[in-house]
Amino acid sequence: MGKNFSVRKKALFFVVVAIMLLFTQACSTKSATSDEPGTEKETSKEGGTLTVVRLSDATQLDPHFITDIPSANILYQKVYETLVEPDENFEIQPNLAKEWKVINDTTWEFSLQEGVTFHDGTPFNAEAVKATFDRLLDPNVGSPQREKFAMINEVKIIDDYTIQLILDYPYAPLLSILASQEGSILNPKVIAENPESLAEHPVGTGPFVFEEWKSGQEISLTRNEEYWGDKPKIDRVVFKVVPEDATRLAMIETGEAHINDQVPVTELDRIEASDTLELYRTEGLAVEYVGFNVKSEPLEDVRVRRAISHAIEREAIIDGVYNNVGTLANSAMSPKVFGYSDKVKPYKYDLNEAKKLLKEAGYEDGLELTLLTSDRKERINMAEVIQSQLKGIGVNVDIQIMEYGAFIEMLNNGDHDMFISGWGNATGDGDYNQYNLFHSASIGPAGNSFYYSNSEVDKLIESARKETDGEKRKQIYEKVMQLEIDDAVYVPIRNYEHMAVHNKNVSGYWLNASNYLMIDDVVIK
Repeated sequence: MGKNFSVRKKALFFVVVAIMLLFTQACSTKSATSDEPGTEKETSKEGGTLTVVRLSDATQLDPHFITDIPSANILYQKVYETLVEPDENFEIQPNLAKEWKVINDTTWEFSLQEGVTFHDGTPFNAEAVKATFDRLLDPNVGSPQREKFAMINEVKIIDDYTIQLILDYPYAPLLSILASQEGSILNPKVIAENPESLAEHPVGTGPFVFEEWKSGQEISLTRNEEYWGDKPKIDRVVFKVVPEDATRLAMIETGEAHINDQVPVTELDRIEASDTLELYRTEGLAVEYVGFNVKSEPLEDVRVRRAISHAIEREAIIDGVYNNVGTLANSAMSPKVFGYSDKVKPYKYDLNEAKKLLKEAGYEDGLELTLLTSDRKERINMAEVIQSQLKGIGVNVDIQIMEYGAFIEMLNNGDHDMFISGWGNATGDGDYNQYNLFHSASIGPAGNSFYYSNSEVDKLIESARKETDGEKRKQIYEKVMQLEIDDAVYVPIRNYEHMAVHNKNVSGYWLNASNYLMIDDVVIK
């Protein structure tokens, strides 16, 4: 399937915004869509219900409390919209903000779209933006996303359709974080009257209206007939929970379902042999890793973590578990993310060094650890490979396999030793990796499931946030990433390649680099 980005905006003028650009101005309204390369126009056959089958249910539907991409994927640019959004090349485009400008290093002004309403008829305006970020930044609300926007000191209303974001310090990737799902603009009426309802009943401005959540079964959305921009081509979308990999593929193959955006690499041969299945592949921003809870005994000893790092043969996992889908990672930052460096060096596979370190740490006779993973097939396979590899240095691993929601809950509570996870960068900027994964302010649900705290690392991450010189930021990230590797906080495994499989009667969707499924222009033949 050829990649396609449907241009939804009617350009009054078109501006390419680099993540690092501190002065940008753009303006647009929604536009007609472009046809996907290699497919026929299907304008006469619009409508119908799109069925997307998925491994797991959403954990919850409040953007201020969502901490996983599978849940965010239900809502992002579907039910909820953001002030700005990334296009297929991850360049920032207007959305609910039609233009913006930088007044000075710490003041950004946004002009908002007029005539937009939330799904319940509540007007979208400056008050909605202020209510959204005031809630997000309120420490009493307790959002795990709060630290991502900690640089915002005030949302200042200039008039009904103009707001200013007043920052505590210059923050280069502001537009990129505003474009992420965490920046979704919420309904001010719901925030004021019943904010708890947002966890199960989202009310946004987007092209789809939330219909129903049958817990453990499916979530359905319907087309927003009052949408302020171009309406989606389908009438409805259902995200259906189907835990079995083979069943999901069979449903796509028969046409009972249309898209599976969580494709196990073990099924590639079957997909390629099918007459009715097609595979979509694109490079991603995410990295998969084995993490350590550094507060869990005996992993609080860096020598134990280094020993395990030396004993994991990463190349064998890429080849044997992932069938060479994706590439070998050297850090927790993908090569596609700003701030990546190929000079960061992880620990080499060296069993003798691993045994030596364990002996120094007092574990010459071995030790027992648990390895937590979600119930994705590849991750279970990876856990088994790691279990086998670590047995070679006397580390006995008990694998804990959890349903995705329970897996997230255990990570958030610190109920783990080692774990297999990934971090899907939502912005394309290194700050999203570094601040959320490794800063001590992000310990727990915000992303730091390593429970890692290092004052030098904190200072470097904070200085990179405030540095406006792109090359200097890169140098800071290179230094801090090597420190994290030296502290053996995690073992980098794989740079993601995102995949989806679809029935050949479906066209017009795409996955962005953060692995969000974009469906506005889907056509079902």
